[in-house]
Amino acid sequence: MAVTTDTPLRAQLERDGFVVIKSILDPSTLAALQAASARSTDLARAGNWPHVRIVGKQFPPWDPTQATGGIWGVQHLMNPALPDSKIFTELYFSDAILGIIKDLLECSGEEDLVMELFNMLVRPEKDFELRWHRDDIPPEATDEEELKRLEEPAWHAQYNLALYDDESLIVVPGSHRRARTETERNAGPYEKGLPDELRVKLGPGDIVFYDNNILHRGSYDSSKERMTLHGSVGHVKGKALRARNVLQHGVGSWVNNCKFGELDEGLRARAEGMRARLVKMGLDEGSKDLGYSQEG
Repeated sequence: MAVTTDTPLRAQLERDGFVVIKSILDPSTLAALQAASARSTDLARAGNWPHVRIVGKQFPPWDPTQATGGIWGVQHLMNPALPDSKIFTELYFSDAILGIIKDLLECSGEEDLVMELFNMLVRPEKDFELRWHRDDIPPEATDEEELKRLEEPAWHAQYNLALYDDESLIVVPGSHRRARTETERNAGPYEKGLPDELRVKLGPGDIVFYDNNILHRGSYDSSKERMTLHGSVGHVKGKALRARNVLQHGVGSWVNNCKFGELDEGLRARAEGMRARLVKMGLDEGSKDLGYSQEG
């Protein structure tokens, strides 16, 4: 959505396409999340959690049987089949995150919020890079097609919450408001040193919210620990635009089984409402062939 400038966070998101907020987690919560993330990553690397992002493939779908080069992500942190799903679910629906998102999305109330995705980006077993991309605009798009899509409301907030030092995300500030330049169009998929490119530096407990159609890529260093929680929350006005982004990840296969009854009363009501709006979105769009946002 077009972000107004009546708060500093929205102003920075509008101007730069991303905004970093420092230290949103207290030390005990951070330590608990680090421990849960380590257990979940170990489970996935051992082949005992099939919902992973595999090295060598950037976009869904990911086939865990093809993970010969290892993994770079763990999917579906709120799936109740994951042993540590409760702590991730509590974080996803927390005031610490949703309070910021309600501001960024200019929500009139919690009834505007839609449950979307919560995954984790992890250290690969060998260096791995993602190509320059916009999440929901294919690289073949013309200038006119890019501009038309970038003018549409985003209706979501996407974020990376680092549990360890992380500078894997590389962005071109301001590129969420314009078509690619000739230099950017002609650049190689893993080109280093694009004009104005910037590494987003996060410390443990820092979070970055960013427009998913900012021009960006990832560079994963196998020598540095990485456990970064990667989530998104939608606005009810997103409809089909967000349906493709969310449902292509397979969340619909387990969302009705979430054990929200284990949450505190306030979080439980919030979670149930956000899930109901996601399920409705899936039902409304279920008859359409939404496909995948990107390939490769």
